[in-house]
Amino acid sequence: MLNISIITKEKPVAKSAIIILADGFEEMEAITPIDLLRRAGINVTLLGLTSTGVRGSHDIVIKADMLFDEFKEQFDALILPGGPGHKNLLASQKVLELIVLANKNRLLCAAICAAPVIFGKAGILTGKKATCFPGKESGLIGAMFIEKNTVSDENIITSRGAGTAVDFSLEIITYLTNKATTDSVAKKIVFSLP
Repeated sequence: MLNISIITKEKPVAKSAIIILADGFEEMEAITPIDLLRRAGINVTLLGLTSTGVRGSHDIVIKADMLFDEFKEQFDALILPGGPGHKNLLASQKVLELIVLANKNRLLCAAICAAPVIFGKAGILTGKKATCFPGKESGLIGAMFIEKNTVSDENIITSRGAGTAVDFSLEIITYLTNKATTDSVAKKIVFSLP
């Protein structure tokens, strides 16, 4: 299921990210990364956990590119939105296995709101700094909780909620590309970086 991107010196390969959507996902936490990563030139593929029509927590239906089980492509980043739908991702053994494999291969693992608890259950937060939605801290198994909007620790990025979705997305862009690309995207959306 997992292939690792190999980048040659002659022709760089565009970075790619997958976002796994389950019914009940928080729309801002999915749409903001989709939009901003695509503005940065990052290929984003939406994977529906159980269907290609995925209903968000506020009744917005998103059409995924394909089912999670159908995906066999290369990717550089795995992104999980939060919201009540995080429980559906948390219950999926296949999602947990993919997280473990992605982390083992040092691919970017990013989660926002309640979704960082999925990383906790997968066992990839041990010894890492992480953040999450207020009240979900106990699910960050093995992590050192940091009360910041977005926290990066090596190949893991976590964030607190819908209100931090832009910070979260820009941090992902910086990790996958460079600061100049992040600055350009932030300027185009009239977002002030710290």
